[in-house]
Amino acid sequence: MPEPAAVAASYAHCRSVARGAARNFYYGFRLLPPGKGDALCALYAFMRRADDISDEPGTLENKQAGLAAWRTALDRALAGDHGSDPIWPALSETVARYSIPPRYLHDLISGTEMDLTVADYATFDSLRGYCYRVAGAVGLSCVHVFGFSNADAPRLAERLGIAFQLTNILRDVPRDLAMNRIYLPQDELARFHISRENLGARTASPMLREFFRFQLERARDHFREGRYLIPLVSEDSRPALWALARIYSGILDKIEARNYDVLSPPPAGLSTREKVWTLLRARFGFWPKDEFNQERDHHRRRPGGTFLRRRAG
Repeated sequence: MPEPAAVAASYAHCRSVARGAARNFYYGFRLLPPGKGDALCALYAFMRRADDISDEPGTLENKQAGLAAWRTALDRALAGDHGSDPIWPALSETVARYSIPPRYLHDLISGTEMDLTVADYATFDSLRGYCYRVAGAVGLSCVHVFGFSNADAPRLAERLGIAFQLTNILRDVPRDLAMNRIYLPQDELARFHISRENLGARTASPMLREFFRFQLERARDHFREGRYLIPLVSEDSRPALWALARIYSGILDKIEARNYDVLSPPPAGLSTREKVWTLLRARFGFWPKDEFNQERDHHRRRPGGTFLRRRAG
């Protein structure tokens, strides 16, 4: 492992990256104990760099080479060769401390590689594979930092990560279309008689609103199940996880309040005041933890300790 001073400097760098770019996540990280919050900042900085390589201007070949180099650098860092990049000491220490399977980090890079060559998805099953790589794998990485002992936790963490990504997709339809990307199942667009030109409108037609309502309900279904991860993680991580899930699911509430019009600017989102109120509720214990605990207590246990859960919601 690197010298403690190098690790501390690396974590400070990762905190700076997260503070500057992770609009909906950074202050939720701050609700965690310092070690866990720093670990999520390290994971975020790693993932942010992969996204930047994929999204910044440049040729396809250069971006592919950049992501391949990032993948190689990850393997080297986890083997102890941190080079000169300030992210690696913190990330490798995080992976080791919290026993995060490196395949999750490789899956994230694979998701950003898909953005280089895949502009649309034929079905939800194919889109879900992408969502797993760019978000489900993130949830799986984070749940190791949160801490868990129940065998259901990883599955629910993946489900919640995908809920976050489906929310991003719905909120960002115009932005993604401007980048020549459509993260909406093509067969479902056809079922609702929606063309690419329709998605480029400045406001949503009745048919588009109905289509976006359908997509929103799918995201909500993922949230309804994924939120039962909260009582399964370590107690010191529950307020932060609740706050992050509440802020993201709140975007869906905003979209519904706009009658499912995600095409008219600005993108749906919580105000700073609403985010601060959510974080204060989490910080001081004014969140509905009893609701989750009561639901958990109604579950029957399998011999292996997992929950035989009824469908959430």
